[in-house]
Amino acid sequence: MSIRAAIPVLILTLPALGVCLPAYAQDSAEKAKAVKDENGKYYDAEGNPTYKIENGQVDWYTFSGYRRYHSDCHVCHGQDGTGSSYAPALVNSLKTMDYATFLSIVAEGRKNVGGGKENVMPAFGDNKNVYCYMDDLYIYLRARADGAAPRGRPPKHEQKSQAAKDAEASCMGN
Repeated sequence: MSIRAAIPVLILTLPALGVCLPAYAQDSAEKAKAVKDENGKYYDAEGNPTYKIENGQVDWYTFSGYRRYHSDCHVCHGQDGTGSSYAPALVNSLKTMDYATFLSIVAEGRKNVGGGKENVMPAFGDNKNVYCYMDDLYIYLRARADGAAPRGRPPKHEQKSQAAKDAEASCMGN
């Protein structure tokens, strides 16, 4: 197992071991700036996946995240991550949520009880249509939270790299 593949697994096990994840400072377009490109997948200075949008064209992973979000997440979290009466606006949540926390919540789910309400985020750690694209989802929502990606379907996107095709086939078992 590669180091990059092992990190999400480790992150997902930390809450089960009682390890608290650190608080995360406000994200910004400056912090999210792509400084590294690995076969069309971009990373910020801290090594977190991020978006690259230039002249109205989004990278493949932002576009893929848009597609996956509107396939599996928008029913509860609203169009373009703007929230609903049922679930919070992820464009707000991602402003202060780090990558590890995002992975943990999507994989394990979360239950919030308070004020006479109970909100439940189901676990998607065993759903390959979500799990295999968690980076894509994070990248898209980060771009939305930072104001880099407008609402709606991105009109132009980079082509899907061979590395993205290979990772998808490996995760989906093709």
